[in-house]
Amino acid sequence: MTREALVDLDAIRSNLAVLSTATAATPAMVIVKANAYGHGAVPVARAVVEAGAAWLGTADLAEALELRAAGVAAPILAWLHEPDVDFAPAIEGGVDIGVSYPQQLERVAAASGRAFVQLKVDSGLGRNGADATQWLELVEAAAAHQRAGRLVVRGVWSHLANAGPEADAAQIATFTEALEAARAAGLEPELVHLAATAGALRVPASRFGMVRLGIGVYGLSPDDTPVPGLMPAMTLSAPVVAVKHVPANHGVSYGFDYRTTAPTTLALVPVGYADGLPRSASGGAPVAINGRTYRIAGRIAMDQVVVDVGDAPVSVGDRAVLFGDPSTGVPSADEWAAAAGTINYEIVTRIGPRVARRYRG
Repeated sequence: MTREALVDLDAIRSNLAVLSTATAATPAMVIVKANAYGHGAVPVARAVVEAGAAWLGTADLAEALELRAAGVAAPILAWLHEPDVDFAPAIEGGVDIGVSYPQQLERVAAASGRAFVQLKVDSGLGRNGADATQWLELVEAAAAHQRAGRLVVRGVWSHLANAGPEADAAQIATFTEALEAARAAGLEPELVHLAATAGALRVPASRFGMVRLGIGVYGLSPDDTPVPGLMPAMTLSAPVVAVKHVPANHGVSYGFDYRTTAPTTLALVPVGYADGLPRSASGGAPVAINGRTYRIAGRIAMDQVVVDVGDAPVSVGDRAVLFGDPSTGVPSADEWAAAAGTINYEIVTRIGPRVARRYRG
C-alpha cells in the first residue's frame, strides 16, 4: 500500500520568492529542522539553496551534519544543544553553532578547531538565549575568545514571540540594546536576525539583516492571516483499500462514536495516528475522494480511517487525499488543524516515516 506525501519542490521555490518579495528582499535563512517540517530536509535544502536561500537553519547539530553528509555545502546554523554534545564535528563540518549561555560558550571554545558562533539573546520569549543577567558576561567572554583566535562571532540573534505589537516592540528594543552591548564589547557580528516568518511578514522593523523563514516556505501561513501567493507544498494521500455497503445505524470504528444514519458506503483508507494523523481530529477532519470531500467517520485508528461516502461511486484503488493545496479542490492542512484544535505546523511536521515522500519539481 502507498501512503504518500507528495512534496512539490517548485512550490517551495516559488514560496521562497513570494516571501522574499514580501520582506523587501531581506536575505533569508530557510529553516529545515524536523526533516524540513516533515517535507524532507535534504531535498528541500537543495531546492531552497538553488532558489537563493542565503543560509539554512536546523535545531540540532545532527540535523546539520545530515545535510553535510548529503553534500549540502550552504551555510548552516544549529542552535539547540544537549549538555554533553560534541561540538568538534560541527566545527569540522563548517556548521555555525548557536550559543545561548556562558558555560556553553566555554565548551565551544574548548573544542578542537576554530568555531563560528552566533550568540543568542533571550529578548523576551523565555526560551533559549542568554537573559539580561548573562548577556554581558557572554559577549565579553566571546570577544576574549575571538581575540585569542579560538572562535569567531559571526552573528547575534533572537526570536520574536509574536504576542502582539506592544510585545514585538519591546522585544525589538531589548534585542537592539543587546546588539549595542555586543558591539561595545568589541564584537562586529556579520549576521543580525530576530524575525521568523510571522515577524518577517508583519513587523518590518524586526527584519534587521536577515530573516528566518520556516512555515511560509512550505506554503502555510504562520497565523490566521493568509499570505497571498503561497502554495502548500505537501499533499498527503493513500489508496482506498476496502469498500463495503452497510445499513442504517451501523457503528463505525472504536466506541461507535459514529453510526450511519441511512444505508451507505464506507471506504477504508490505510493511514492513521501511527502515520501522524492527530487522533483529536476524529469525526471532523476532511478527506477528498474523486473530487468530493467527506468527513472522517468515527475515531482515527492507529493505521486507518473510515470515510462515509454515501452513495458515491468509490472503488478500491481510488486515491484519498487528506490534505494538500486547497486551490486544487482538496482539503488543506489548515482544515485538519482546525479539526484537531492545533496549528498547521503540527499537521505537516508530524507525518511519520511510514509515509513515503515523493518529490516533483
